Amino acid sequence: MKPLISVVTLGVDDLEKTVKFYQDGLELKTEGIIGKEFEYGAVAFFDLSAGLKLALWPRESISHDSGLPKGNISPTEFTIGHNVTSKEEVDAVMAQAHSAGTNVLKKAHDTFWGGYAGYFQDPDQHLWEIVWNPHLIPEE
Repeated sequence: MKPLISVVTLGVDDLEKTVKFYQDGLELKTEGIIGKEFEYGAVAFFDLSAGLKLALWPRESISHDSGLPKGNISPTEFTIGHNVTSKEEVDAVMAQAHSAGTNVLKKAHDTFWGGYAGYFQDPDQHLWEIVWNPHLIPEE
């Protein structure tokens, strides 16, 4: 398998509410919700970096499409890491997320491994880590 992941899809309970959070609160770019004309088709895509997309799709639609029953929410199954270029940028993103109404779980702090990070949850309890890692500075 070539590591060419191009879309990360998050299951959501209230698509419109979650789109509003990412679009208005975190200021991610999107064309909005598309596919409403299809049963189980409504979805929203957000542009991230280097061609990567974040998709929001109702959990019911994922269940229908995959054939798996809708399971319980477990915020600790994975995290979404947003690596930034400085401690100040971590603080700025955490402040923006807080202003957008997120549940800030752990305020930004110096980490044991030499970085600086904090955690928040989106409206569907997905766990975001905002991190400055001096060993993995992202390209602008």
